[in-house]
Amino acid sequence: MPARHPPVFAALCFGSVYPPSFVHNSMSADSFADLLSIYMRRIRASASGVATEIGLSREAVNNWRNGISVPNPRSRDKLVACTRYLRLTESEANRLLSAAGFAPEFPLQAEAPLRAEARATGVAPGAAQPFAAFQDRLFAQLAQAVPYPISLLLSPAHWGQPPFRHELLQRARAQYGEGSVLHIQPPYSVSTVPAEYFAAIGRQCGLGDVASDYEFESALERRLLAGERIFCLVSRFEQGTPALRETLAGILRSLSEMHSGRLHLLLCGGEALADLKYRSGDLSLLNIAQVNHWPDPSLHDLLQLARHRWPEHTWTEPVVADLQALSGGHPALFEEGLQWLVDQGMDRGIGNGDAPPSALHTHLASSPRLWQTFLPLAQAPATRARLLQLLQADDLGRARPYLQDDELRSLFWGNLIHVRGAGDAARLHWRCATIRDAGFMVLDSCSAD
Repeated sequence: MPARHPPVFAALCFGSVYPPSFVHNSMSADSFADLLSIYMRRIRASASGVATEIGLSREAVNNWRNGISVPNPRSRDKLVACTRYLRLTESEANRLLSAAGFAPEFPLQAEAPLRAEARATGVAPGAAQPFAAFQDRLFAQLAQAVPYPISLLLSPAHWGQPPFRHELLQRARAQYGEGSVLHIQPPYSVSTVPAEYFAAIGRQCGLGDVASDYEFESALERRLLAGERIFCLVSRFEQGTPALRETLAGILRSLSEMHSGRLHLLLCGGEALADLKYRSGDLSLLNIAQVNHWPDPSLHDLLQLARHRWPEHTWTEPVVADLQALSGGHPALFEEGLQWLVDQGMDRGIGNGDAPPSALHTHLASSPRLWQTFLPLAQAPATRARLLQLLQADDLGRARPYLQDDELRSLFWGNLIHVRGAGDAARLHWRCATIRDAGFMVLDSCSAD
């Protein structure tokens, strides 16, 4: 006598049709119908859109979404195509496949170590990492971007390009798989000819011998045509000539448009990258990209940075909070302050008799990093008067996505001013009194000369 399968098992394996309430109530909390509905609503995908993309009828997709039927074994490829169309992360794709009774599509090799670390330390994964929440949002946004998963990660001076590159690549490998993560760092030399520029980038991507921009584009496209979903991090985008980085940006944009949802791009840089988003309006090469600015560090972020940088010292919140106020959260200035406290043997407190805040303030205001940003503006007579006017102002005007004012733009990308508030209330301000005092010192120095 043949084995009899429970009704839900039959539905999972053979795509049998049951009343919606029966299928819904017989499945776990991770109901296939519920998950599919959630993921479709998230990107506002219609049944017709899904059906056209994966090669099924609209009725079949609606039956899945409404719990009337579930995919049969012959439809697994269709469901995998559906996960790509819905821009699901690897863990989300695995969850949907499991809810339909299929084996996972992606290995989650990174999850086990994270869980082990959490058990050993008693801390949630990523909780002790600076900017962990921001990076979580960044990757979730990129995975769900429609129709083109292109994101710009903009950061001003003294952060590095990009900040926390190693951590970003780790997250990408966990989400996309080790072999699907590419990292491009364009050659620095401005004398690099196009063939050598793209040959270097081709080697970084493991694409073999590439002799031109066309060959680079063709080699990367072959991987996309093979059905791969690829994540590409471009760091230090500013390196090289404007013409070469525009060519690179144009190639990556074109491939993203042609292979929708298969090429996920995270381009990291500063002012030059922002120019490709805004300067030419609708004709800008990266006008379709989402924009994210690396956030100012919170007290928690700075506390973790201090403990990572000098683990042998006991950094307390009051000390870090005082230094945050003195540095305005400027990353390099904050680190210089930590170094000064360590050198002076005064890492236990500021202004408590051990480390007078005035001494540290004077030290930070003399930072070469601040002077190198101010000096170009202070040396020219035309900009010197403008700089004095700005230094005397408490409010520097409304913050906008792209600053047309040359001096304000220079100060912003130099990380000396920042945005406070959000939306219509967003305004530009000096980071802190220390930076303003440094500006006055630079002006006095130039006037004395």
